[in-house]
Amino acid sequence: MSIIGRNSEIELLERYIASKNAEFIALYGRRRVGKTFLVNQTFKSQFAFSMTGVLEGKKDDQIDAFLDAMDIFGYKSNERPKNWMEAFSQLRKALSDRISNGNPCIVFIDEIPSLDTQGSGFTKALGHFWNSWASTQDNFKLIVCGSATSWMIKNLIDSRGGLHNRITHEIKLLPFTLKETEEYLLSKNFTWSRQMVLQSYMFTGGVAYYLSLFDESESLAQNIDRLYFSENGEMRREYKRLFKTLFNAAEPYMRIVETLAQKKQGMTRKEIIASMKAEKGGTLSEQIQNLIECGFIRKYMVREKKVVKENSGIYQLVDPFTLFHLYFNSKAKGDTRFWENHINTPVVNTWLGLAFEKVCLLHTQQIKEALRIDAISTQQYSWRSKDKKTPAQIDLIIDRADGMINLCELKYSETDYILTESEFNKMERRFAAFVSETGTRKGIFKTLITACPLKKNQYSESIPVKLTADCLY
Repeated sequence: MSIIGRNSEIELLERYIASKNAEFIALYGRRRVGKTFLVNQTFKSQFAFSMTGVLEGKKDDQIDAFLDAMDIFGYKSNERPKNWMEAFSQLRKALSDRISNGNPCIVFIDEIPSLDTQGSGFTKALGHFWNSWASTQDNFKLIVCGSATSWMIKNLIDSRGGLHNRITHEIKLLPFTLKETEEYLLSKNFTWSRQMVLQSYMFTGGVAYYLSLFDESESLAQNIDRLYFSENGEMRREYKRLFKTLFNAAEPYMRIVETLAQKKQGMTRKEIIASMKAEKGGTLSEQIQNLIECGFIRKYMVREKKVVKENSGIYQLVDPFTLFHLYFNSKAKGDTRFWENHINTPVVNTWLGLAFEKVCLLHTQQIKEALRIDAISTQQYSWRSKDKKTPAQIDLIIDRADGMINLCELKYSETDYILTESEFNKMERRFAAFVSETGTRKGIFKTLITACPLKKNQYSESIPVKLTADCLY
């Protein structure tokens, strides 16, 4: 089975494995994004040892998994290790022949956060294994992988203990882009239009496993109903599973994203605290940062008069599947064919508009390339009007070093988009308010990004920069 995309990640992994130094590589990313598949497909039969932690397993379960892996790779253990110190000692002795032959000795530990059960001493033993022996072997290559991003960052990447500064390389694996999603579906013989590919991305967020659940013999609507709205849909309970896999205490994280879901334009930290009735402090800040690292939310800088204020960022929920779940979970009410029954209704059309905005925000690099400004230094931020009587917001502003600013309006439609007089006047008022309130002296490019081509009329001709969703590919 071939790998779709991931060219830069494969290049990095192969370069690290070919280096003449001991390597400790941490690969992390959200659940179901394809981390294990990437490592297995890249190195296949080259592993000297490989094991996978048991999700929600206890210490004895993890030791059993270690012994099973030792047996699979032909390493016989004379006695069961009492703890992880003894387990890593056995692994070191088992690998002595592989190390001495001079070829890369690749060890892969998957779902490594699961091995760190309470009181097990796993991270201390791993640190000792690396510091006392593995790091001194130039051809030793350790790849560790895990979905619990917060654990990976706290205990490995930013460790303050025995593994402090021991990670030689880190790779964050993101979901597919829209282009990679299209490539994946084409490789599976899907004959969907780009409009359907775009909608599939709004549902899955480009998560490889979710895409693998699609059936090419069904329409997109039938797939969504089967996977999410049917009684035994495979993705019906994915929301809770997702957060429980990523975070030891999932509830506070779910509360944050559910709070942000109530306000599509996003919230400041102060607004989140007020809405949740939460206490100020480091715990909330750490949770928000973990959600950013996992790709659920993002911090957007806010443009105010003359400056972008670093301390007044807006936190927005941008993960497509989470947005889908929180928008539709309470609306289906047992309708197992909800999507098919609600195509072209306000409830679905409203969501399509919101979801399209988020897809654009996740593909700002592609937008800059389409504008031919990817070589120009830029800042991206949002803007909110201070005028409470006529509230206005622009979600995507690209501030360029060449003295220009792209003020981007993002509009979804199923057919050619018609810019009406009413909508045109709203855009003009937003743009004028931005210039007035920020006092910018830069030139303004009014920019309209639509899902389908913009239909030509007297108002469309007043928009100098026009892009379609094709630019996101």
